Amino acid sequence: MTSTGARDVVDVVDVVALGESMVAFLPSRPGPLADVPSFDRSIGGAESNVACALAAAGHSVRWVSRVGADGFGDHLVETIGSYGVDVSSVSRDPSRPTGVYFRTAGDRGTDAHEVAYYRAGSAASAMSVENVEPGPGRVLHLSGITAALSDQCLTLLRELTAPRPDRPLISFDVNHRPALWRDAEGPRVLLELARGADIVFVGEDEAAEAWGITGGPESIRAALPEPGVLVVKQGARGAIEYRSPTPAHVTFEPALHVTPVATTGAGDAFAAGYLSATLRGLPSKQRLRHAHLWAAAALTTNADLATPPTHDITDRLAAVTDETWGTLRLGPGWTQADQRAEEEVRTP
Repeated sequence: MTSTGARDVVDVVDVVALGESMVAFLPSRPGPLADVPSFDRSIGGAESNVACALAAAGHSVRWVSRVGADGFGDHLVETIGSYGVDVSSVSRDPSRPTGVYFRTAGDRGTDAHEVAYYRAGSAASAMSVENVEPGPGRVLHLSGITAALSDQCLTLLRELTAPRPDRPLISFDVNHRPALWRDAEGPRVLLELARGADIVFVGEDEAAEAWGITGGPESIRAALPEPGVLVVKQGARGAIEYRSPTPAHVTFEPALHVTPVATTGAGDAFAAGYLSATLRGLPSKQRLRHAHLWAAAALTTNADLATPPTHDITDRLAAVTDETWGTLRLGPGWTQADQRAEEEVRTP
């Protein structure tokens, strides 16, 4: 693979995140899109969300993508770079636009929520083996969204997840988005890519929708025995990690009690928290707890991209006893509260 439109990258970073980011337009008031008079501009993208969260927490991160040679592309590069992410490998495409989307103010978990994507033919959909070079990193983070953008994007992901001696640790978030796939092959492709990764994140409900696996986490692991680490998210119940060799290394950690504002970005924050703890060499229990805490930061803010809690806060809360962990209650503002104050973490 060769790089086009970006300088050569030689620095080895903690994480390389590759994927499309779009300019997001968030409504100025609740209601259907047809009735919203104005929108505020933001950004959205699963992989760039992970990149920004990790960089905000002090990790070295590179975001690799393509954007249009337009103002929206400028905004994405400048905003993601402001988090401390290395954006030098982002190429500009003079003939394709930067993707955008509009969404309603309601939470994505409600039937009233609307999202209108304008990403077909975007600059990111033209990512390919020929024009993208991730550069060296300890971890390469990918998601199934990229594979759905175009045939050349799928070929790129297959190349990146193919076995090779010098391959970095591959992190793959399944991120099943049925509306993005052009045919019925999406679920099969996602399973193929997940089997080639080292760390895989997938929701239990997601596995049921994509692959028809309804037997719970054990059945998901049976379908995905290849990854060294499989993390199955079980929503409000918690998450379970399968680490090879199994079944000797299976760790379950319950989710926190959270007063949610919105679910947007929680999955990306969970993955970022887990990867942060992995980079720090923390054990499985701590990795899952850090993931839950970072997800809680996203759940308790209305922003598409939440600033993660500091290492001081996460380390302190992740070290509590199982009994205390089960009594923690997190609400809006908990990440900004004084580390010693009761309003940061309330127990009944």
